[in-house]
Amino acid sequence: MTATIQDRNTPYRHGELIVAPVAAGVKIPAGTIVCASAAGFAVPGATAATLAYLGMADAAVDNTAGADGATGVPIRRGVAFKWANDSGDPVTQASLGRVCYIVDNQTVAKSNGGNTRSPAGIVVGIDADGVWVN
Repeated sequence: MTATIQDRNTPYRHGELIVAPVAAGVKIPAGTIVCASAAGFAVPGATAATLAYLGMADAAVDNTAGADGATGVPIRRGVAFKWANDSGDPVTQASLGRVCYIVDNQTVAKSNGGNTRSPAGIVVGIDADGVWVN
């Protein structure tokens, strides 16, 4: 397609709540970390270097008996979520404004675990009971 010189009515989405197709054989509990697999399907957060953080599951989805994309999961984005802080590799105040990493579907850590963890997002706050991630 060539560049336009005319005004264009461009479709858009707000992006606060998106729906992503869920990977086959996957169950995603509400309120947990959702990632995109290397194939582009929604999966629970886990220690893996190939995941892309998407946000928080806004509802529970069970695709354990379905094929890739048989169902979708609503994912909330664009705000900070409080996740559990990994006790073995905790996010500290020195991590403020820096990237933290996915350990599982509710936990983040300070480091990438020797390149075994995917980035979760930017630390925007640390409380005694968790880490705020945007």
